Amino acid sequence: MKIVGLSGSKVGSKTRTAMNYTVKALQEKYPDTEVTLIDLAEYDVQFSDGRNYMEYDGDTKYVAETIMEADAIVIGTPVFQASIPATLKNVFDLLPVNAFRDKVVSILVTAGSPKHYLMVEQQLKPILAYMKAQMVQTYVFIEEEDFYRKEIVNDDVLFRIGRLAEDTVVLTETFSQIREAKEAEYDF
Repeated sequence: MKIVGLSGSKVGSKTRTAMNYTVKALQEKYPDTEVTLIDLAEYDVQFSDGRNYMEYDGDTKYVAETIMEADAIVIGTPVFQASIPATLKNVFDLLPVNAFRDKVVSILVTAGSPKHYLMVEQQLKPILAYMKAQMVQTYVFIEEEDFYRKEIVNDDVLFRIGRLAEDTVVLTETFSQIREAKEAEYDF
């Protein structure tokens, strides 16, 4: 199983910190799982211009192809101006409409205020549903107060990250078994 952690911002450190904890939880609990962390701050991703994602080169091609090859994606995003960052939206724009078909997508959000939780419900989930993602319904919402010196200091948040990792793997395995059973029904 291939899981990609996508840290969806070029600025700040909290989302990357939370994604590091998530990747660590996945690697410790599921050592046979191939986990790749893509931090958009470390890549020079071109703006989408409507081409097929395979026609790009360099970092843009790497990011798009790595996501497309994944069985599951953990999207980490901060809340900027009550919305997702443009860097994350650009990644969605680079991918085909059905990019997340047969993929499980889970969500981790960092925000300065509890008032921003609706961003996930009203913006991010509809985009992921449109792109045919199988979403882990519960997501991890982490506030400013849960961090101290680039570490998560809230034990409840750490528990929820561990649970998100577990839910992501279990849902991915479940959907894989369902697809295999459905394909086995065909006689060719």
